[in-house]
Amino acid sequence: MRINPIQLKTQSQLITDYRNNAGTIMDFFDYLPHDNYYQRVRDLHERTFERKQLTDVLFTMNKEWGAPASTLNNIERLKETDSVVVIGGQQAGLLTGPMYTINKIVSIIQLAGQQEEKLGIPVIPVFWIAGEDHDFEEINHVYLPDANNMKKYKIRHRLMDKRSVSNISINRSALVEWVDELFEQLKETKFTKRIYATIHEAIELSDTYTDFFARVIFHLFNEDGLVVVDSGSAKTRQLETEHFKKMIRHQEEISLEVFNASERLAKDGYAISLELSEAVGHLFYHKDQERILLFRNDEGEWVGKQNEVCFQTNELISIAENYPERLSNNVVTRPLMQELLFPTLAFVGGPGEIGYWAALQPAFHALNIKMPPVVPRLSFTIVEDKVKKALEKLDIDIADAINKGVRVTKEKWLQSKSNPPVEDLSIQMKEVIETAHQPLRKLAKSIRADIGDLSEKNLEYLYRDIDFLTERIVKVLEEKYEKELRTFDEIERTLHPQGGLQERVWNPLPWINTYGIEFISELTYRPYDFEKGHYIIYI
Repeated sequence: MRINPIQLKTQSQLITDYRNNAGTIMDFFDYLPHDNYYQRVRDLHERTFERKQLTDVLFTMNKEWGAPASTLNNIERLKETDSVVVIGGQQAGLLTGPMYTINKIVSIIQLAGQQEEKLGIPVIPVFWIAGEDHDFEEINHVYLPDANNMKKYKIRHRLMDKRSVSNISINRSALVEWVDELFEQLKETKFTKRIYATIHEAIELSDTYTDFFARVIFHLFNEDGLVVVDSGSAKTRQLETEHFKKMIRHQEEISLEVFNASERLAKDGYAISLELSEAVGHLFYHKDQERILLFRNDEGEWVGKQNEVCFQTNELISIAENYPERLSNNVVTRPLMQELLFPTLAFVGGPGEIGYWAALQPAFHALNIKMPPVVPRLSFTIVEDKVKKALEKLDIDIADAINKGVRVTKEKWLQSKSNPPVEDLSIQMKEVIETAHQPLRKLAKSIRADIGDLSEKNLEYLYRDIDFLTERIVKVLEEKYEKELRTFDEIERTLHPQGGLQERVWNPLPWINTYGIEFISELTYRPYDFEKGHYIIYI
């Protein structure tokens, strides 16, 4: 495995400025992304955390998922008053979902290890499963390579309601059938049977899709001390009572100031993916297995958008006190809850997350705490030897292929195989015909309008004949150079699938099947510089 950093050119202006500490974006954060860790530790020492209750829940939860000894040891270390965490999270995707989930976990483990060595205190890697999310359509599939494209494989499990993922019982037969379908697409290697058996064991031991996700993660990261928490678990909710009450009491300030921050970001030219209004309560209420986003109406009541529920503030505080499992956080308050539960040295986020975190500083300040350092996660593109050789043969720069894809390069290459290029000839021929045909059209229009219309159609027919011949020539060229064009398609599918980064489409299963689970371990422990951001991984 060889690594090489490159610069991504498809990042938003917000992320570009954040990485470079440029523009006004740093005004929206309390710490620089790659600095201030000693100051952050000092700031955390001025706060208190319910470590005993937290570690008890974490131990129970992780033990139930079959966590390795390294994880249980790290939970024990979290009891130490000087210990801190590096934390990040994601939804519970099937077989981890897209590769960016793996990349985020690698980033969390890497940053925790780097900072423990520098600071000389326990730094625990923590992965926050967003189990309260209810969009099953976002996580119920993976993509695998198929011919020249990526094919979507979706589990046959239909839901009739919008319950949280942590409350969705797995459809065991559908999940087994789905896994079998995936393995039918893979070439058998010396690792295939072991991986297949491991996945089936995880299915048998899991009750929910969150359970299944956590067990798969622990198989992939079994020596890294990763601690996993399910934010959708009733066990976690029991820790959150007092924090929910704070958010309820400070809702007006949180909603107003976050909205104002988003307006300032827009004024400074930064676009963020948050739909905000001053009336949003930024909490969900769970009723009949569905989540209802709460708003504040003119009377100060907490209501659902369709008036499904209605609470006075004191009633909602009572619910937080006695039935915290009925509440959950939205995108604004989830980071607050994370910060209130854990002594967070740093939060590791993707580009989208950092975008909306930029608006959240006043929400943290409303609760009299600072926003933690926000660190852009590492990003990887996996390049196997076959693709590397194809790039060299076709003289394609890999950074360009990752940033822009090779579709345009492919078209230009094919055009170069006809001399002169057939597309250029087609355009020239149409121009010649249009010029030669113009006097005839002029005469036809002077005789009668319908004859003029007929002359226009006649020109269209001539164009159509040229297009037909052009298409036939191109088709023959494509047949002649089919092997080379398939190589272009493979490069596109691997490095720029669906017009974006590999990590947003590819699932790790094909590489794990080819190189074994050890592939993840080797990926995790390569030396990375977080200021570089994106790495090509040659395997």
